[in-house]
Amino acid sequence: MPIEIKMPALSPTMEEGKLAKWLVKEGDTVSSGDIMAEIETDKATMEFEAVDEGTIGKIMVAEGTEGVKVGTVIALLDGEDEDASSAAKPAAAAKAEAPKAEPAKAEAKAAAPAATVPAMPKTSGSKDDRVVASPLAKRIASAKGVDLGSVTGSGPHGRIVKADIEAAQPGAARPKAAAPASDTAAAKPATVEMAAETRALLDDRIPHTVEQLSGMRKTIARRLTQSMQEAPHIYLTVDVRLDKLMAMRAELNAALEKQGVKVSVNDMLVKALGKALMDVPECNVTFAGAELIRYQRADVSVAVSIPGGLITPIVQDANGKSFSEIAKATKDLGKRAKEGKLQPAEYQGGTASISNMGMMGIKHFTAVINPPQACILAIGAGEKRPWVMPDGTLGVATVMTATGSFDHRAVDGADGARLMAAFKDYVESPLGMVA
Repeated sequence: MPIEIKMPALSPTMEEGKLAKWLVKEGDTVSSGDIMAEIETDKATMEFEAVDEGTIGKIMVAEGTEGVKVGTVIALLDGEDEDASSAAKPAAAAKAEAPKAEPAKAEAKAAAPAATVPAMPKTSGSKDDRVVASPLAKRIASAKGVDLGSVTGSGPHGRIVKADIEAAQPGAARPKAAAPASDTAAAKPATVEMAAETRALLDDRIPHTVEQLSGMRKTIARRLTQSMQEAPHIYLTVDVRLDKLMAMRAELNAALEKQGVKVSVNDMLVKALGKALMDVPECNVTFAGAELIRYQRADVSVAVSIPGGLITPIVQDANGKSFSEIAKATKDLGKRAKEGKLQPAEYQGGTASISNMGMMGIKHFTAVINPPQACILAIGAGEKRPWVMPDGTLGVATVMTATGSFDHRAVDGADGARLMAAFKDYVESPLGMVA
């Protein structure tokens, strides 16, 4: 039979996507690892690779089609001496012939021993299980240090493909099976829709337009609703003096000018948060039901506004990177985020987030936790304020307000306060970040 090529799940949260462009046509021969199409998810445009060899027999979904559900058959791949067109007949014709085959099928079922039923190849489990992965996925896994046995495949029959490896973290453990519904404490959040009572209050007399939500906006609505419903937020605020940090930044940028590198205040705050998370590991965690996941590295997600929504690219090992390395990383990630070219592994995950609206003149705000993280830092604008100097005199200093939002299931208030104090110390005494 022809092989069904289905719309892949290119990220753990993807439910549908846009088939932006076909890079093959009917009659083309493809091999495992060949790029077949470009698919737009809610966050980025990604390449879709072939996992089997054969000839493109029929393209079932035209390029440019939006809202293609994950698992939808988008093309048929012929093997040797096969014709996919026969498999593309209307389902009604197949159903019409089905009753005639029932008696023979029943007899065959009764006569056939149970042991002759073929088993599908497994991708994990016992030592005899076989990991099924495309050649390209194997090469990328080897380069990234990802254990194929820890990756769940999204390709046909659980085959591991390129997107699965790019979404995996090196050394990541295979996700555990979900607990039965009876053992789950929190109910799954309902789909985010306007309540009927609210809709009834809309005034149609006011001129207006109706705009369908984009995939990105739907994802943002769903995830932030989930965060507010599931994670009890606790908010802790501190005022932080910026004068020494800004003076150090000026010296750094003067030294880095020849290299074409410019460090922003936000880059330095990312490192300060990374260092604080390592000093207070009780906040570098994820709440996971009956378990608490403790991270041994600070990967800081940085909120970036892009057309149509928000994305949080990750600065990996923020505590260990230099200011110039963070500056290069944030510039590259921000540019590719706006172009829709980030890979899932570059914006999914992270151990904590930072959202800086100070550059927009916002003095103070609270941010919604970015699940599955347990901490997000909201940064306000730096401004001249009266300040009590170390010698007790009253002066003027450049001060910003920072507010941490913590998942109270995982982080106690005292530990959150320690993190905010550590962050404040690093910003006010920035030499501690390079010592």
